[in-house]
Amino acid sequence: MSIGHALLGLLEKSPRHGYDLKRAYDERFGHDRPLHYGQVYSTLSRLLRNGLVEVDGTEAGGGPERKRYAITEAGVTDIDGWLGTPEKPEPYLQNTLYAKVVLALMSGRSAQGVLDAQRAEHLRLMRTLTRRKAAGDLADQLVCDHALFHLEADLRWLELTTARLDELREAST
Repeated sequence: MSIGHALLGLLEKSPRHGYDLKRAYDERFGHDRPLHYGQVYSTLSRLLRNGLVEVDGTEAGGGPERKRYAITEAGVTDIDGWLGTPEKPEPYLQNTLYAKVVLALMSGRSAQGVLDAQRAEHLRLMRTLTRRKAAGDLADQLVCDHALFHLEADLRWLELTTARLDELREAST
């Protein structure tokens, strides 16, 4: 996800300080990967330089002055374009898990062990996400559903690959 676009989207509601943007980002998008303050302020600097945000005011506090940022018309146009552009579907044709299975087969190691360990890890994560979904708000439920559907597709691939291990073993040697 584009951090810059996320911050622009958060600024559309109202002008905010960098601290408030970080908190809003982390609440909506950063459960698993919260932003560092440095990321927020470097992104705001870039958005300011590119004319997508402007300083809406400053306030004196206990430390340095706090700048309040607002989205510009150019920023609104930019986020409109970003939101209207579909993401490229990622088919994952040569992912790491596939490579591990092939290399295990080629080297005489247990591809079944690789698949079993991966299945167990997928199921562990699915249980965690299911608990998070049950306790979360609608936004959290949607993000958990997205992840769960991808994990379910991975599990189907794991099952199919397990069923084809003998055939794959012959083709890999």
